[in-house]
Amino acid sequence: METIAPLWKNDEELFKIAKEELFVALVGDILDTLGYQHQFLPPNIKPLNPSFVLIGRAMPVLEADVFEERVENTNNPLMKKPFGIMFEALDDLKKNEVYICTGSSPRYALWGGLMSTRAMKLQAAGAVMDGYSRDTNEVLNLNFPTFSFGGYAQDQGPRGKVIDYRVPIEIKGTRINPGDIIYGDRDGVLIVPKEVEIKAFMGAIEKARGEQLVKKALENGMSTVEAFNKFGIM
Repeated sequence: METIAPLWKNDEELFKIAKEELFVALVGDILDTLGYQHQFLPPNIKPLNPSFVLIGRAMPVLEADVFEERVENTNNPLMKKPFGIMFEALDDLKKNEVYICTGSSPRYALWGGLMSTRAMKLQAAGAVMDGYSRDTNEVLNLNFPTFSFGGYAQDQGPRGKVIDYRVPIEIKGTRINPGDIIYGDRDGVLIVPKEVEIKAFMGAIEKARGEQLVKKALENGMSTVEAFNKFGIM
């Protein structure tokens, strides 16, 4: 099997290339050609600020609905703990990681301003919620890349608990494993599995650089038929 030598030495170099030369739709197109055709999260997961661009390694978090902040008559000690192990999950974030959370109903916010402050201190890359976030003005002022259904103030305290983290999760059929690359912009959030990340980004870089040639040809008057026949890109 042919081995592809990447154009980057580490994540920071790759993420810099992605932010400067690529965009999410382009990498999604390459994943399609590689047979990974269900890698976008639902379109209602949007950046709080349309200019936010997010790229980093997944730190998946599993949330569950509850109906009291502390439950004393329980078979599960976690039910006695406010927020479950949310604080432990948050404190475990590493540099360039993305806190990505699912598992609950959309009845309350899963992310907020103080969580963003802590994540920034840990040099995390951003947050993705399969649900709502809150403290929107604070998050925007912090300029912390946060993707969610939008702002909704209702707190998770008596309504939800984090029950696990750094475990595989799924969002509407898209699986997210710890360490997968999460890439998001105003057009969507893409999950790039670790086993195909080099091919996906190498293909995207090649296509992006080729698209610049197509753009120049179109600006110079070449027809789209001619351009596609010549470059194989459109």
